[in-house]
Amino acid sequence: MREIIRELVHTALVSLAVFLSIHFSIENFKVDGFSMTPTLVDGQHLITNKLVFSRLSPDALTGLIPFAPDLGDDNALFAFHPPERGDIIVMLHPQEPSRALVKRVIGLPGDIIEIDTGRVIRNGERLEESYIVHSDARSFGPIRVTEDSYYVLGDNRLVSSDSRQWGFVSDEYVIGRAWLSYWPSDRIEFQ
Repeated sequence: MREIIRELVHTALVSLAVFLSIHFSIENFKVDGFSMTPTLVDGQHLITNKLVFSRLSPDALTGLIPFAPDLGDDNALFAFHPPERGDIIVMLHPQEPSRALVKRVIGLPGDIIEIDTGRVIRNGERLEESYIVHSDARSFGPIRVTEDSYYVLGDNRLVSSDSRQWGFVSDEYVIGRAWLSYWPSDRIEFQ
């Protein structure tokens, strides 16, 4: 009897560890709207990799690693790497943090972004954006992306509400990178 109880406890602990690791690593997300068309469509379901952009507090890090240098209180570190240009990310809306959005990262901290009659220019070079089907003729900038922030745009520029309207996205609002589209079945693909 003791052996059975030990096996049950062991199985429960392993199951809990697997559940927690999955819960903190990935999240389901449903695309709501047409701002990323044709790359992503309204109602499409994604699995978001939250672990890749997870942030570590310097205080927690120095507490875990003996003799670690003092990194300061205000600089959180990314566990793997920060968002990169071209990544499709799931993020919290900067003005409505209860709402999640999906957008493409166009500018990183320090980049200078300008839009000239619908064409994006980053650091003086025009971007080749083959994923754009519906562009618009608006102009914007130039503007420098602030530290710890990103400039994001939707692929369907005609209908997208993005950094052109509400400004930069703080790295604290980034949930994760779109990793896998799994529904509808004809759109199953890695992003």
